[in-house]
Amino acid sequence: MIRLVHYSDIENAYDDADRLGRLAGRIDARRDADTLVFGTGDNTSPGILPLVTKGEQALDFFHAVEPDADTFGNHDFDYGPNRALEIVERAPQPWLCANVERDGEPFGREAGVRPWQIFERDGERVGVFGLVTPKTASINPSTGDVAFTDPIVAAEDAVAELRGEGVDYVVCLSHLGRGDETLAAEIDVDVVLGGHNHAEQIERLGDTLLTRPGVNGAVFEIDVDVVLGGHNHAEQIERTEVACFHGESRVGNFVADAYRWATDADVGLQNSGGIRSGPSLAGDVTVGDLISLIPFDEPLSIAEVTGRELRELFRQGEGSRLGFGEPDWWHAHLSGARIEYERATDTLTEATVGGEAIDPERTYRLALADYLLHSDDEFPAVGMDHRVETIRTQYEILADYARCEGIDPAVEGRVRHL
Repeated sequence: MIRLVHYSDIENAYDDADRLGRLAGRIDARRDADTLVFGTGDNTSPGILPLVTKGEQALDFFHAVEPDADTFGNHDFDYGPNRALEIVERAPQPWLCANVERDGEPFGREAGVRPWQIFERDGERVGVFGLVTPKTASINPSTGDVAFTDPIVAAEDAVAELRGEGVDYVVCLSHLGRGDETLAAEIDVDVVLGGHNHAEQIERLGDTLLTRPGVNGAVFEIDVDVVLGGHNHAEQIERTEVACFHGESRVGNFVADAYRWATDADVGLQNSGGIRSGPSLAGDVTVGDLISLIPFDEPLSIAEVTGRELRELFRQGEGSRLGFGEPDWWHAHLSGARIEYERATDTLTEATVGGEAIDPERTYRLALADYLLHSDDEFPAVGMDHRVETIRTQYEILADYARCEGIDPAVEGRVRHL
């Protein structure tokens, strides 16, 4: 069994020696003979100390951690391409990047930069390649004459060569941010270890595992510790943007269930945007963890709505209609209800509450954040005129529910959006 340990976007963690030391120590503690340690860019800059040393401070971290490979991020060019190559030449790890060129040639080849490399652990061969966002030149004026090519085309070439070499797994060290999803959808890759986007992530898209560890070395949890050849059975509840905005999730069900439990409402509703991303809920969960999940000092409210209004509210769970929405978003997490929504026709094709079809004339009690009654953006079907009661702060209810009922939600098919 092979373990992949992943860090990224260390950036101004270099200005906090204790934090950086803890990160290095955690990496060392997880390492054994079957482990591969990778970085995915922006691990030399920015920060106050990086400004002073022009990225040289990263060499102490690299020599302490001894990564197996790293790739470039946009900030690794903050002091110009020549300085980036000086760091590469003095670093202990190889640097892998398949979509960077200079004068029509692969960038840094003379310094040892290569598009991909094969590693062997536990009798398995792991092919690894690197990518950096093609927007680097436009967001970093210090890149000079370096060009950043189409990452999908570069990935196709790298994966074809690695598969041709007969590797058992293909891993991408990616500094593409949200481009990771496109990469996973179009390229035959087993794992994408991501960076650039500072939101943590652990998600599967088809057969590809996507991870990001966040920024500044603040988080190093099991969700950045990937196992190849097995499955991670750690009991944890992901609270990433991918988990929250793409349909039913364990974290969304936990929150919605807590609301319905506390109010004896017919339906509990939690909006995706109200769940803040952060470290997975795992092991001993504290009140502080639950406050950070819904960190708003506002009450939970009970609204009374007709069945007709409730059906319209469910239909409004489709997320692209939001002012901040994305085309594939879903932003309604539910308890006590099951729905099916068809995007092509903007139709709620099925909807039940308590296992029974919704009666359009019946009045239903709905537990939801008070904010949603004030907002006309997220669920305009319900407003302040529907509110009949407010109770305690949302995170207090989460804590009470966790103490009484535990934290073990399941994904049950409550929401299907086709």
